[in-house]
Amino acid sequence: MSKGQSGLGKSTLVNTLFKSQVSRKASSWSREEKIPKTVEIKAIGHVIEEGGVKMKLTVIDTPGFGDQINNENCWEPIEKYINEQYEKFLKEEVNIARKKRIPDTRVHCCLYFISPTGHSLRPLDLEFMKHLSKVVNIIPVIAKADTMTLEEKSEFKQRVRKELEVNGIEFYPQKEFDEDLEDKTENDKIRQESMPFAVVGSDKEYQVNGKRVLGRKTPWGIIEVENLNHCEFALLRDFVIRTHLQDLKEVTHNIHYETYRAKRLNDNGGLPPGEGLLGTVLPPVPATPRPTAE
Repeated sequence: MSKGQSGLGKSTLVNTLFKSQVSRKASSWSREEKIPKTVEIKAIGHVIEEGGVKMKLTVIDTPGFGDQINNENCWEPIEKYINEQYEKFLKEEVNIARKKRIPDTRVHCCLYFISPTGHSLRPLDLEFMKHLSKVVNIIPVIAKADTMTLEEKSEFKQRVRKELEVNGIEFYPQKEFDEDLEDKTENDKIRQESMPFAVVGSDKEYQVNGKRVLGRKTPWGIIEVENLNHCEFALLRDFVIRTHLQDLKEVTHNIHYETYRAKRLNDNGGLPPGEGLLGTVLPPVPATPRPTAE
């Protein structure tokens, strides 16, 4: 899922991230059509191949977030959508004749795009992340990072991390879910150095030193998307698709979904253990405990 205000290049970045036109902007609207300025949720299915393994991916794009005159509670449609996916999974799970492999449409990750202002986060950004971090894995991303100098980028990243901490907003990977010392060491480095990822997206190729590279052409040269000296796009891609893919799914299932599941069944009339929706028997969920690091 990608989130953020208009004009930050969310669709372009997602297209670049998965090397395919998977976002709503690219897949569902012609160039002549204007994308509506509404919080309209559109899910696009796609298959990507990583290391010889094919994965089914669904990208949820919500253009125009925060662009309305009245943005009060504008995160509610997003929260509702995420919870609807948990509800679908729960209903399949409590069926007596449940499927061996339950279709999983749950949202495992939300990329939240932050404007590269160099100043404080908008109150709307903080409110959105505060609400949604309780139901989904939030990964903050600074969009269009090529508009900032290296010093400005470093200072802004520190400012964003500090503001998230002061406001009690937890982003992925959450400290309390590190399973061992190795995880803690690796994730501490990510939390303290990489977050929020400062990225540049582009679906255009340019010739650089005899090679075709994805990039953005500027008056002072070509910004190479996959060059770590230019931006952190490659770090974000590896983080989401390779190193932390399985953990994102596990945190979603064992933490966010379990929280929703417990509340939903408790609200369903205070049913005793073993009872589920509509009086059906609720099978146990194979949730793996996630011990905190010593």
